[in-house]
Amino acid sequence: MGEEPIGLDSAVIDALAGVTTATLTTVLLKKGLRNVWLRGAMPLGPVDHGRKIGRAFTLRFVPAREDLATPASWGSPISTRAAIEAMPAGCIAVVDAMGVTDAGIFGDILCARMNKRGVAALVTDGVIRDLPGVLGTDLPVWCRGTAAPSSVTGLTFVAWQQPIGCGGVAVFPNDVVVADADGAVLIPAALLDEVIEAAVEQERLEGWIMTQVDEGRPLPGLYPPNDENKARYEAWCHAQKG
Repeated sequence: MGEEPIGLDSAVIDALAGVTTATLTTVLLKKGLRNVWLRGAMPLGPVDHGRKIGRAFTLRFVPAREDLATPASWGSPISTRAAIEAMPAGCIAVVDAMGVTDAGIFGDILCARMNKRGVAALVTDGVIRDLPGVLGTDLPVWCRGTAAPSSVTGLTFVAWQQPIGCGGVAVFPNDVVVADADGAVLIPAALLDEVIEAAVEQERLEGWIMTQVDEGRPLPGLYPPNDENKARYEAWCHAQKG
């Protein structure tokens, strides 16, 4: 319907698999991006699905309008059902539900189909319905919670693969989303390579700092490191490579 989805290189997924969303927010902050954490999108259920990485496949709802938001609309060419059939394997479905918490955007059948298509995760600022069934599909979900009423009680589905706002964050199709226990973070597609490079290095540095904390060293001058500790860190990196 909108922009064509593109895949994500396995090397990118492997690199980001070792980077927390907390680290990503810090790296993006250093690049001037403060609004990248999708508010309200938190892990659903007791199962820890680990860290999920994928290109954003976007879906957009607007407020419910009685002549459009009806059960009959579920069979329309412009529907969540049609959007799911356009989702490529490995994508993360990012859904703008306007933060509405009294209308479940997806239930167990739709989530089961997404899982069957190989969708990596569902991320939304709204809620889902049919909680036991959704958990049974094994589709990783980040959302605000659950509600029994269907989507059309409060929302009208209008488009997919177009720019959206999710949790107060501007998400464009094929941006990269990373989701873990702290929530979901957006990486603009154009910044992906430089963010990965900086984030991998930040994780390496913080890993070394943690070893120093474990040894009893005080934080001033260590986190962030002063010139002396930078030199110690660089010597450690050199030794690791050797």
